Amino acid sequence: MKRSLDSRVDYSLILPVFCLLVIGVVAIYIAVSHDYPQNIWPILGQQLAWIVLGIIISFVVMFFNTKFLWQATPYLYALGLVLMVLPLVFYNPNLVAATGAKNWVSIGGVTLFQPSEFMKISYILILARVIVQFTQKHKESERTIPLDFLLILWMIVFTLPVLGLLALQSDLGTALVFVAIFAGLVLLSGVSWKIIIPIFVTAVSGITGFLAIFITKDGRAFIHQIGMPTYQINRILAWLNPFDYAQTTTYQQAQGQIAIGSGGLFDPFTYADGIAFQQTQGMISIGTGGIYGKGFNHLDLNVPVRESDMIFTVIAEDFGFIGSVLVITLYLLLIYRMLKITLKSNNQFYTYISTGFIMMLLFHIFENIGAVTGLLPLTGIPLPFISQGGSAIISNLIGVGLLLSMSYQTHLAEEKSGKTRFKRKKVVLKKVK
Repeated sequence: MKRSLDSRVDYSLILPVFCLLVIGVVAIYIAVSHDYPQNIWPILGQQLAWIVLGIIISFVVMFFNTKFLWQATPYLYALGLVLMVLPLVFYNPNLVAATGAKNWVSIGGVTLFQPSEFMKISYILILARVIVQFTQKHKESERTIPLDFLLILWMIVFTLPVLGLLALQSDLGTALVFVAIFAGLVLLSGVSWKIIIPIFVTAVSGITGFLAIFITKDGRAFIHQIGMPTYQINRILAWLNPFDYAQTTTYQQAQGQIAIGSGGLFDPFTYADGIAFQQTQGMISIGTGGIYGKGFNHLDLNVPVRESDMIFTVIAEDFGFIGSVLVITLYLLLIYRMLKITLKSNNQFYTYISTGFIMMLLFHIFENIGAVTGLLPLTGIPLPFISQGGSAIISNLIGVGLLLSMSYQTHLAEEKSGKTRFKRKKVVLKKVK
């Protein structure tokens, strides 16, 4: 007896995604109605169109089997690299001047898409393939330190072209996402802790040393001379000292409301009227939301690009602490369900794919919410399933499609092995008089 398609679809994975998408549409409506009231329905309609397109693609991806995905991975990786070259040629000078990065494809003044968002999925696929191939090739060999280094080297070979193109695009924030994916897959691949611990210590020492140099004026000048763009320096400077020189009458109130969440690393209130305006306004917005929020469509503060990177401020200001906790809870439920699907599967290729996608989502969530609350520097990373933007939405939904495919293939395997019990309808025979 064949089971229906409906019985194979993992609705426990779809439900939190659907809720996050709905919250995103509502939050975008609120943000746009205050900031761009003349463009409410064009922007909202565009976002809904992207969501529908992403859902359709996700549904198609769900039916991809392991063999097809395995064979298609090298071509998807190559296609991703080709697409990432396009922003270096086709870009909007005004957008580059505003953001400091060439990460969007623009033709004739029209911004089309961000190739790096799609590259994240291709990158996860290629690293998963590399690890599985390496493991199968050396399955008879004992795992040694040289062998682990060889695996890392192969992973680096496929990582360097991506990071090189991101360097040419001056997109540090997105580069950090790829580093997070790389780190997560290295951990899962079984690489010895004798390698991981020294690398971790070296990375922490490097960051500490960088900050020690950065906090001095001469140090920042030196960092700028060796190639770090001014806008990146300003973002880190704004993070270290988020609220100084605030010239408002609400200084005491604002400081009290956001003292815990937005203390930064040094004195709270640096450059609020300059390079830290966006971040400081976001933190005040979150702080003023209180427990229950100000109510639907009630925004008092001006927060730049709050329909995109700063969307969490809309949720916190309108719906308060309860709304913020709800969003974070939905993310936790989503991650939990993804982990259950991963642990249930016996397909190594899919396991690495799901791990890479989970790491991608976790970094996006942590960085976005951390940035708007002052815990981390602003990097321009969107909040998954909520922020306005077609490339990110479609990419995230493709990732969900891969997880649905993983769950679907697991169901099929269980049916073939006889582990899954079929639910038969109860038949009631009526007595014929």
